[in-house]
Amino acid sequence: MEYSYLGRTGLKVSRLCLGTMNFGPVTKENEAFAIMDQAVEAGINFFDTANVYGRILGGDHSGWTEEIIGRWFAQGGGRRESVILATKVYGPMGESTLGPNDAGGLSAYKIKRQVEDSLRRLQTDHIELYQMHHISRQPTWEEIFGAFEDLIAQGKVVYVGASNFGARHLAYAAAAAERRNFLGLVCEQHKYSVRCRLPELEVLPACEELGLGVIPWSPLDGGLLGGHALDGKGGERSRRAAEALSQSERAAIQGFEALSAELGQSPANVALAWTLVHPAVTAPIIGPRTVDQLLDNLVVPKIQLEADFLTRVDELFPGPGGASPEAYSW
Repeated sequence: MEYSYLGRTGLKVSRLCLGTMNFGPVTKENEAFAIMDQAVEAGINFFDTANVYGRILGGDHSGWTEEIIGRWFAQGGGRRESVILATKVYGPMGESTLGPNDAGGLSAYKIKRQVEDSLRRLQTDHIELYQMHHISRQPTWEEIFGAFEDLIAQGKVVYVGASNFGARHLAYAAAAAERRNFLGLVCEQHKYSVRCRLPELEVLPACEELGLGVIPWSPLDGGLLGGHALDGKGGERSRRAAEALSQSERAAIQGFEALSAELGQSPANVALAWTLVHPAVTAPIIGPRTVDQLLDNLVVPKIQLEADFLTRVDELFPGPGGASPEAYSW
């Protein structure tokens, strides 16, 4: 496995990040344990989850995925020590909100309350990377960063990250952190794939300039780039998404599958390797449902995509034309 620094930090993480959203609703606990064991054996040390995972994808309760990871840690054998653990805070927890402060959003109250719940479910005393799952416009950065500074001082959190932030939000956060002499954000988890290239306009350039590592989520665009969406052999989500594609979109995906075949690689692995080409990207999130899928992904960091191949990908999925403002101005 290859490793990279997480943004401007000295923390080294694997160039593949194990996403756990399937654990519980889709991937049962024993298979999830096997996937995590195999990931660590293969050198993947970066695991991503969220407090709301478990209800997503048809699960019956939020927190289920964190609970599974916690029971895996509890087996011992150096499992917890082998993992750079990332989880998230923002969404509502439980069947229904219990009060006005339990809905989606952020506050010092909510951050401090929900980190305790995540630590309990995860059966650990600290979280290496605690991420805001979405931007929350109401609280000030003084409130948000004050809460995170307290958690870091208490040893419950090591680094702070963001997810689904716009470039301006990343800039606001950087300015607020500088005022406080605080490290601030170290990474941004963002939707990015060959079919979703809008982040190249603003978010990825901002992350490069601010020293933030980018962790692409949905690098297979909901399974559409996995190689089986068009033939109906993929998962339920990719089959539904494929049904909504236009003829031109289907043709582009078919072209990408043909390009991947020329390399002798699966479309899924080529799509993952493509995200690693961008200098801002630290590690794409992989979401294997089975051990076999995980093992198939391990080759990704070693796939080399030459310039002419990337040009042909650009012809299929043009993107926004580069970074702003040059992408749209004179």
